[in-house]
Amino acid sequence: MNGEELTEQETALYDRQIRVWGADAQRRLSKSHILVYGMKGTIAEFCKNIVLAGVGSLTLVDDRAVSEEALSANFLIPPDESVCSGKTLAELCCDSLREFNPMVRVSVEKGDLASLGAEFFDKFDVVVISCCSLATKKLINEKCRKLSKLVSFYAVDCRDCCGEIFVDLQKYNYAKKKTDGATECELQYPSFQEAISVPWRSLPRKVSKLYFAMRVIERFEEAEGRKPGEICIEDLPAVLKLKKELCEAQSVNESHIPDTLLERLVMGAKEFPPVCAIIGGTLGQEVIKAISSKGDPVKNFFFFDATDGKGMIEDISNPNLES
Repeated sequence: MNGEELTEQETALYDRQIRVWGADAQRRLSKSHILVYGMKGTIAEFCKNIVLAGVGSLTLVDDRAVSEEALSANFLIPPDESVCSGKTLAELCCDSLREFNPMVRVSVEKGDLASLGAEFFDKFDVVVISCCSLATKKLINEKCRKLSKLVSFYAVDCRDCCGEIFVDLQKYNYAKKKTDGATECELQYPSFQEAISVPWRSLPRKVSKLYFAMRVIERFEEAEGRKPGEICIEDLPAVLKLKKELCEAQSVNESHIPDTLLERLVMGAKEFPPVCAIIGGTLGQEVIKAISSKGDPVKNFFFFDATDGKGMIEDISNPNLES
């Protein structure tokens, strides 16, 4: 949308959601530009949600070809093999997403996200990455932070029946609703590097065990030179050994990371579609909050485990960081 006001067509199309979050929030959405990397099942759910919500544009990056794993979790990929031939995951998903809402500009960018310069990311208001290595998460997050404008950064990972979302809104101002009106609030977010550098022993005892387990898996894949998800049950002994080493180095009890949880993450490295819907839906909701500046945003991790059906928000921040 080029102008400040919603067009008559937009007002009619988005009438129901305008009644929920107001015309100003819809205007902000219609002017927002979103970049997404890694077209996995969770990201497919997220893209569907924000396209239907009416963002201004959505840019997809994923040069991989269709695989059996992708077909099992990503509903945006057409089942017809002849349609898939010669097209990347991003191109196939782009075609499907355009049909959801023709008013949203959906496009594809080719190339390695990590090699793109800071000027590329300056075109966007929100950057969402999935199936990325530990090094790539740190790199893209830092590129977003070095820009002259504030760019919201999200990293999402879904393995079997578990999911994690990391959020970095940098310095975020929003209106918090109260019974007597609204209060202006400000939150300071740490970078991904700063968050995972917080000593484990300084965290509350009830912090989600998934937080620690995901850090172990992340470190293992990095040390072994694996791509995210390139892990199997044969790796379990080495993963458990790394867990022991990390717990000793962090001066925390090994019970913080149950062996059974690590075994589940190792055996079920692929996505579980029902969990994709939950994580993708939560991610979409958080991005809409950030763009519209309405509602309490997650700070700064969200975890979900389908075995107990619980979603947990954890603030993993240096206590010296102002909030």
